[in-house]
Amino acid sequence: MSANTPVQGSDAVSADEAGAGGIGPGGVVAVVGTGTMGQGIAQVALVAGHPVRLYDSAPGRAEQAVAGVAGRLDRLVEKGRLGKDERDAAVARLHAAGALDELADAALVVEAIVEQLPVKQRLFADLEQVVAADALLATNTSSLSVTAIAGGLAHPGRFVGLHFFNPAPLLPLVEVVSGFATDPAAATRAYETAKSWGKTPVRCTDTPGFIVNRVARPFYAEALRIYEEGAADPATIDAALRESGGFRMGPFELTDLIGQDVNEAVTRSVWESFYQDPKFTPSLAQRRLVESGRLGRKSGHGWFSYADGAERPEPHTAPPAEAPASIVVRGDLGPAKPLLELFEQAGITVRRRSGSGYVALPGGGRLHLADGETGFEFPDDDVVYFDLALDYAQAGRIVLSAGTRTSRETLEEAVGLFQALGKQVSVIGDVPGMIVARTVAMLADLAADAVERGVASAEDVDTAMRLGVNYPLGPLEWAGRIGHARVRNLLSNLHERYPTGRYAPSLALARRGYDEEAADGAADAEETA
Repeated sequence: MSANTPVQGSDAVSADEAGAGGIGPGGVVAVVGTGTMGQGIAQVALVAGHPVRLYDSAPGRAEQAVAGVAGRLDRLVEKGRLGKDERDAAVARLHAAGALDELADAALVVEAIVEQLPVKQRLFADLEQVVAADALLATNTSSLSVTAIAGGLAHPGRFVGLHFFNPAPLLPLVEVVSGFATDPAAATRAYETAKSWGKTPVRCTDTPGFIVNRVARPFYAEALRIYEEGAADPATIDAALRESGGFRMGPFELTDLIGQDVNEAVTRSVWESFYQDPKFTPSLAQRRLVESGRLGRKSGHGWFSYADGAERPEPHTAPPAEAPASIVVRGDLGPAKPLLELFEQAGITVRRRSGSGYVALPGGGRLHLADGETGFEFPDDDVVYFDLALDYAQAGRIVLSAGTRTSRETLEEAVGLFQALGKQVSVIGDVPGMIVARTVAMLADLAADAVERGVASAEDVDTAMRLGVNYPLGPLEWAGRIGHARVRNLLSNLHERYPTGRYAPSLALARRGYDEEAADGAADAEETA
């Protein structure tokens, strides 16, 4: 049995005792901690119809939080999202608690206090002496072990993680985390409660980072690595992932928004929790940024300046170039196949021939989809790589990678080819895997590995990444579109060039790739027969 597998504790609340559904609308919900997250969770529970108690150990904070939540509800009324009668009824159900024993009638207590393990452990030990035996105890921690927080409790079976995302009233995702001793019925009860509040809950076991903060690491890490290698600047990397990859924000602007210190601390925490696994290695460049005090928007400067009048750096964009009149496509371009129709629509003659999957340009150069190799490895060939796109028809930018042996003629033909489709083109250094392809491959690898290890189901992983961090596709769905074998091969190529273990494809991804190849082989054999 995996150490992350929820087990039935001998003293846990049974399914019959806990009930199969969530906390009923009349059940009292207590929130301990009255910061932004605590107030947001209280608002969600209030709007769902629960009486809510707010408690904070700092004198006067709970009363301030009650006023703060009421103010939030007033703004919802002003925007027409909540009726005045509903607002008045909700405020009447909201009370400040002056002491923990005033939470005795709570059916659910959610903690949202400082991220310090001893503090949380003391709080829940005290709560256990106050609330009823069938009350659920939940932590909103994003970085600490749910198992460790519950480790000293007499009844850890009723303890779960309920990880909301900020702002809690707006973001739909809730990670329902089962610790080592969490009773399955308690997790189900927490799941159903979150669902009844209009949230989209996902189940996961107690692993560092849970789903989102575990699987999302490569989105930041690969961008930082590419920057550290001098292949592209932050503005160009951000533009590639937004305009070609379909992500809402690029990693540099997003970490400036989150706070460089916060993002780096989460990365470091996950890395250390996985015993310094190279797949999670933090960035020295980001560490230096934090040490310099450039924390992002909140400090006025991070990767970009936020001073009044400061201009945001523009991504590198290639000047206009003439498009070739015709190209030869040799073999299957895989996920880039939709480009063929786009080229033809742009008036470029496309001739199809057998081959290993590339575009032959008129001047003798070759155009390859990013596969984890580099141009300098083809001493007798003139090669340009192009990056993966979520949707080549919708992409506003295409990224090309030129090596030291790439001729000016080949590069200009490649630039002109994509400009003919109405795309902006960015040319970066000869970096293996480029930007989007490398990032998506690593996200898919960590996602597949998480599923294989029983952290969460494939469906829940994809749901969590779409709703928790607004990815355009879940990483496993994306890998399925690209082809698991292709993703595996890209990572294998990266691993050959960076033999640290960071890019070694997980067994889970390797299995998916081999299963895919076997299925394709069987289908081809049947068609031939």
